[in-house]
Amino acid sequence: MLTETEIAHYHDKGYVFPKYRLPPDTLQAIRDDHDRLLARHPEFRDNCPDLLTFDSGFLNYARDPAILDMVAQLIGPDIALWNMSFFAKPALNGKRTPWHQDGAYWPIRPLATCTVWIAIDDATPENGCMRFIPGSHKSKDLAPHDLKKDSSATLSQELSAGTFDEAEAVDVALEAGQISLHDVYLYHGSEANASPKPRRGMTLRLMPTSSFYDRELARRAAEERGDYDQSVRSLFLLRGEDRTGRNDFRVRPLA
Repeated sequence: MLTETEIAHYHDKGYVFPKYRLPPDTLQAIRDDHDRLLARHPEFRDNCPDLLTFDSGFLNYARDPAILDMVAQLIGPDIALWNMSFFAKPALNGKRTPWHQDGAYWPIRPLATCTVWIAIDDATPENGCMRFIPGSHKSKDLAPHDLKKDSSATLSQELSAGTFDEAEAVDVALEAGQISLHDVYLYHGSEANASPKPRRGMTLRLMPTSSFYDRELARRAAEERGDYDQSVRSLFLLRGEDRTGRNDFRVRPLA
């Protein structure tokens, strides 16, 4: 469980690094599953935006009771998993992730999600670890983003120039098996990986069920931006009940 100090840090800074580590056998199982995924889908070399569409077995890792206990302390006891993704930065030529807010992409209203980022390899400044701007979540507003189609980046939107001071950034340096938790509004990004060591990270996107996953909003966003269509994602109720009574847990896309 998170301590009171850790909970306060999350709400004040927008993130926390819990004293928790995945067991070595679980970590190796994730690596093996990712290798199998890439063997079938080499197009996900840099980023798989929806793991569960292509391998529902990854869902087992989202059911970790220790992780869910910590997330419940931050967003409440009624929790839905609406996405798992994999950000993989291969050695020598891993892509950068532009500075952004997660919520700029997501069809959730009211906007609320705790992202669990799991280090599958050691994440360091040398191989492109995440970077956070502490406290940037506090306004609970989405800052302006520019649409950029850049083949050297994993995402298509980037925080507009002048939105923040990058000198305030902190490195999210994690050993393999460690995790970070961050808020949906937090400014974050990462540099390219030119090092000889890979940097893989798996994310769990967990929202309180007082929020609604708006599939129509997702369809419109996909049409307007030409992005991945998030309207067909699967939702899984991991704890409690659907407080909105509107979330559709029946959708199961075919890969």
